[in-house]
Amino acid sequence: MHSSKAIILSIAGSDSGGGAGVQADIKAISATGGYACSVLTAITAQNTRGVSAVHPIPQDIIRAQLDAVFGDLPVAAVKVGMLGDVDTINTVADALEQYRPRHLVVDPVMVSANGDMLLAPEAVQSLKQRLLPLADVITPNLPEAACLTDRQVPASLREVEPLLAALKELKCRAVLLKGGFLQQEPRSPDWLLHGDGMRCFDTPRVITTNTHGTGCTLSGALASYLAQGLELELAVASAKHYIERAIEAGARLKIGQGRGPVEHFFAR
Repeated sequence: MHSSKAIILSIAGSDSGGGAGVQADIKAISATGGYACSVLTAITAQNTRGVSAVHPIPQDIIRAQLDAVFGDLPVAAVKVGMLGDVDTINTVADALEQYRPRHLVVDPVMVSANGDMLLAPEAVQSLKQRLLPLADVITPNLPEAACLTDRQVPASLREVEPLLAALKELKCRAVLLKGGFLQQEPRSPDWLLHGDGMRCFDTPRVITTNTHGTGCTLSGALASYLAQGLELELAVASAKHYIERAIEAGARLKIGQGRGPVEHFFAR
């Protein structure tokens, strides 16, 4: 007898430190019950203290990876992370328009947790025009959402409301706005905009500096749960619960000299 697993493709950059990017996606997808495969868009020289170099993957190699995966594996969901530039956005969008995966989660990675730029400024418009309309859900943090809507980054919960209204104008199918940057708040809220409704997923804030790769991990887990058949709200709730537990467990780790990673395999 043969069994199968839901297959989730991560399209993202490589983090040599192992805490974010494709490495975080593979860990999160595996920990939540999916089978992870990957397409590398860039190689970063990176650790817990920051990004020291970025090498984009040539477009023909990115396309070859995409064709190899889709040509053999029945991909149930795709998670897109770091793309870096306009050419890569177009290459990935062309392939997604051709292969039409059942679920697409786009994490619009623009800046690392340490403040390093990971998306060229001129690529933001291409991201909005080519990729966001294809997505089932996008998962920006507050700075990324502010960039997508040409607004200031909210500094309080009260300032989030105008940003949520602006995000609706993007006309994405769904937006999961991550509120982790509101460090002064005792809780960590995320807001799901879907159709005409909004739901807040609110959890206690874990006081820790080990938050490297949390955005990648959350979106990777969300893609995994969607691939396994969960409806969007339940998939978001499950991914939110998973990242909360991963952050709690990661707070007890000492990996690297800077902003450490979460513990993806806390259940083991």
